[in-house]
Amino acid sequence: MAAPRRAAVLGSPIAHSLSPVLHRTAYRELGLTGWTYDRFEVDESGLPAFFETLGPEWAGLSLTMPLKRAVIPLLDEISETAASVDAVNTVVRTEDGRRVGDNTDIPGMVAALREHGIDKVDAAAVLGAGATASSALAALSRICPGEIAVYVRSEARATEMRQWAERLGVAVRIADWADADQALRAPLVLSTTPAGVTDALARSVPERPAALFDVLYDPWPTDLAARWSAYGGAVVSGLDLLVHQAVLQVEQMTGLTPAPLDAMRKAGEQALAER
Repeated sequence: MAAPRRAAVLGSPIAHSLSPVLHRTAYRELGLTGWTYDRFEVDESGLPAFFETLGPEWAGLSLTMPLKRAVIPLLDEISETAASVDAVNTVVRTEDGRRVGDNTDIPGMVAALREHGIDKVDAAAVLGAGATASSALAALSRICPGEIAVYVRSEARATEMRQWAERLGVAVRIADWADADQALRAPLVLSTTPAGVTDALARSVPERPAALFDVLYDPWPTDLAARWSAYGGAVVSGLDLLVHQAVLQVEQMTGLTPAPLDAMRKAGEQALAER
């Protein structure tokens, strides 16, 4: 009988996380009866002490805010993808005890878009300039060779996005949030803002919208996504992203492929419906 293995998601706040639902579903589908996946409320100050408790039974960790950058000094190695945005959302503990960090948000975004038939776009727009926006730029660097317009609220955010663009090698045009309705005419719009921020833009959705990727999943649909869908545009949701990045985490932590995407998505949808 295989030795029990552990994994978990860390963050603060963490009670809302769907990761346990997704990962436990994957373990069940893969026949990993000895595996457990929990959630722990951990902030930046408590992270080093938590890492000290990790024994050989631990296979890996999922990390959410505010830990994606705070974890880096505690790791032995990080992937090029994670280094490109200074953000780690996945830690795998190797057989020899090393802690290796990766970022599955970026390839998760690309995979979610491809699932909806979006493999390449000539141009794109990003709404917001917070922590998720840098991952959005990194994902777009893989599918968008043209200009990316980023709509921001402050010069400080504008400076940050210019720095990320230069680092990632993408062509970015910074635009004022007051003109964010113009973003909606782009071939692909990525909304990276918190709940409610884009509600006022819903009335500006064009009659024939192209594609929208809204990283939120609760509440869902957002006003913007609902109007977009009603007008016949393609909509990629935050749950799509969550499931695709979780699939990659499961595969890295367990070493088994493919992870059960459809079962994980169905479990996530059911959990959201019960909230």
